[in-house]
Amino acid sequence: MKISTEDVQKLAHLSRLQLNDSEAEAMKQDLTKILDFVAAIEAMDLEGVEPLVYMTDRENVLREDEPETVMTHAQAMKNAPDADSDYFRVPRVVEK
Repeated sequence: MKISTEDVQKLAHLSRLQLNDSEAEAMKQDLTKILDFVAAIEAMDLEGVEPLVYMTDRENVLREDEPETVMTHAQAMKNAPDADSDYFRVPRVVEK
């Protein structure tokens, strides 16, 4: 499938991108490659091929999520460089 420069400019406008001529040409080539790849996949005979959902046949190998106390509040505050009663004190990052 061929992509025109007008198609690229329209997509750029909808995406709120500002592309110069060389960037638009590169985008046009990339989109053409992507659509050619999709067309090649559509041309394949995939009858009877199951879709790949997971990369492994193993099922849920995660541990049970059980709450536990790893560090107490006092231990966490003891390691803080600066604290104010129950909270960590950090430098201001947002100016008013």
